[in-house]
Amino acid sequence: MPPISPSTEVRLARAEDREAIDHVLRAAFEAPDEARLVEKLEDAGDAAVSLVAEQDGAVVGHVLLSRMQASADGRPVTAMAVGPLAVLPDRQRRGVGERLMKAAIMAARQLEVEILFLLGEPDYYARFGFSCRAAQAFESPYGGPYWQALAIDERLADAHSGTAVHAPAFAMFEQ
Repeated sequence: MPPISPSTEVRLARAEDREAIDHVLRAAFEAPDEARLVEKLEDAGDAAVSLVAEQDGAVVGHVLLSRMQASADGRPVTAMAVGPLAVLPDRQRRGVGERLMKAAIMAARQLEVEILFLLGEPDYYARFGFSCRAAQAFESPYGGPYWQALAIDERLADAHSGTAVHAPAFAMFEQ
């Protein structure tokens, strides 16, 4: 596996990155759903943090944090959803996704987010501290084997009951 390019920069996305982000999402997922989700989240004002990975002036990866409503053991908590995370296929397995995830978690900490949720491959996201166990107590239409959480506020790792409500744009994935 070739190492990540030393010229990789992770930065906040800008308005002029929108077309490149759309290209990354469509290439990484081979379907338009995630690109449409990002567009809907941005248009609705639910995108909280949008980060891109740039190499040699070109956007090669993207991750989005979106606003959520959540509660744990009867109290509201500050939560965000992570995703989609996307890297151009020819740049995958080179640390770009890892850099984006670390930057997203750092951004969440700076915004005093208490818990992050995502849907994804448990083996991949475990390296960042996400777990299915941390998400089990939170009711969500997306619950299942890929439903994971990272309790930034460690007290939430042992929540007994809670809810996690994604932004309305996510309804496109409900079955």
